[in-house]
Amino acid sequence: MTKTKLSTFGKIWRIVLCIVAPLGGGFLISLLTMSAMDKFGALKQPPLAPPAWLFPVAWSILYVLMGIASYLIWYAGFKGKKSDKSTAKCALILYGVQLVCNFAWTPVFFNMEQYWIALAILAIMWILEIIILAKICRLSKPAFWCLMPYLLWTTFAAYLNISIAILN
Repeated sequence: MTKTKLSTFGKIWRIVLCIVAPLGGGFLISLLTMSAMDKFGALKQPPLAPPAWLFPVAWSILYVLMGIASYLIWYAGFKGKKSDKSTAKCALILYGVQLVCNFAWTPVFFNMEQYWIALAILAIMWILEIIILAKICRLSKPAFWCLMPYLLWTTFAAYLNISIAILN
């Protein structure tokens, strides 16, 4: 059986798409929540709360890493055996679901100020991230390590979410 080769153009196109999808979605969501940032700044903040300028920087880095990871997962499935394809497909579906949750969390937290509902969304994201990491740990170590900062940031975001819900 002959393996299908992917052209250099095809690889570049896919990696750009994989990176632009989370970055673009994050940018659109930030436009929707921009007006709520003043209200957020007026909230009682917990210890360890980072300065406001850090959030867009951190999320931009995380979205790029997530995009790279999604490409690496896809590519490992593309070039791998049948079980790798199945694992990659499942991981990418879960990645898409958690990305939707990620984008949903922002307006629920900032615009709607529904902190406990936002925490439930964050918990779903966190669980999906753990499942994705478990699925891809043998499929693509680089993808695994690209997603690890996202899990750590989501864990920290849960601390901030809980603290803000309690304090406000």
